[in-house]
Amino acid sequence: MLNFFSLWHLELMLFRPNDFLALRRDVWYLDDEAYAQSFQTQHNVPPPRPEEDQRASSLVPMGTLGYSGSTFFKTSDGKFLIKSLDRHFEHQFFMHELLTPYIIHMWENPGSLLVRITDLLYVPYPTLGGLLGIEPTHHVVMEHLLYGIETDGDAARYETYDLKPDDYFFPERDIANGKLAPQSIKNRLVDQFPDRIHVSQQATEELLALLNTDTEFLADSNVVDYSLFLVRYARSGESRFDASDPFSPETSTADRRANSWRMGVVSADGQWVYRAVLLDFFWARHKLRAKAMAGLVATFNTWAGHGPMTITTEPFEYRRRFMRMVQKLVGENGVEEEHDAERSADC
Repeated sequence: MLNFFSLWHLELMLFRPNDFLALRRDVWYLDDEAYAQSFQTQHNVPPPRPEEDQRASSLVPMGTLGYSGSTFFKTSDGKFLIKSLDRHFEHQFFMHELLTPYIIHMWENPGSLLVRITDLLYVPYPTLGGLLGIEPTHHVVMEHLLYGIETDGDAARYETYDLKPDDYFFPERDIANGKLAPQSIKNRLVDQFPDRIHVSQQATEELLALLNTDTEFLADSNVVDYSLFLVRYARSGESRFDASDPFSPETSTADRRANSWRMGVVSADGQWVYRAVLLDFFWARHKLRAKAMAGLVATFNTWAGHGPMTITTEPFEYRRRFMRMVQKLVGENGVEEEHDAERSADC
């Protein structure tokens, strides 16, 4: 009864901890002690504080990111992110429908580019704070793709892009030429990568093969609206976080598939390093919220004719457009550059 009246301090429990432990140990090879240490106060956090404040300082608030309204924290060592799942239909879908297939997929595809979710936390009983929406009741812990980059400060210049197909209908952008929404809202809709991903043919083929497998899994699970989170940063040649070439002959096929695009792929000209994962696969096309939105958009389009949104389209259609977007990003860069190199060598 006392717990029910909690507004802010909600007790979180681990959901299916043994399954996540097995993934961390046997698929992703994360050390248990190092993982636990990431959630402790780091030694370089001054000055000594009371126990309660030390627990708070072990996580760094990042505010509200993205368009879903989720709040984010990162561990003080920067290795992991904690994301709230505020929307009921999202965390219910992930917990009770997608989680088991996700675990199986990760076991069968260790190199999967689906973001690695290392734990799921939830409030196991109703609370007033949760019912009123004051405090989120579900959180996922996941890898932080910027680990080792952003902590280098000005020494490491990096760019991030949250990429989705931009040929869908976005009301904030497409109604009244976007005049009804402020620019701050429109800037959060769809990122555009201003270049192409210039990597070798082998790296290109690896990326397309991994994403093809992952998006097929998501489409089979009726998921839409996921995105490709792409990071590009300047290669310093000195940082221990710079990628060595994962496509060198000395790198085993298993290690390459498991680590290449997640740890970093060097561009063909040696100037950039790319990292990529798939994010935000919590929107299920068959859930009530998605069906209601699809009905509204279909009704609106009887006279507007804008077409579906990313959250109302069919999963295999979204997958088709998503893969077409990725293919445009990589283009034929790898093939062209390798052929150019071969022609130069012949000359």
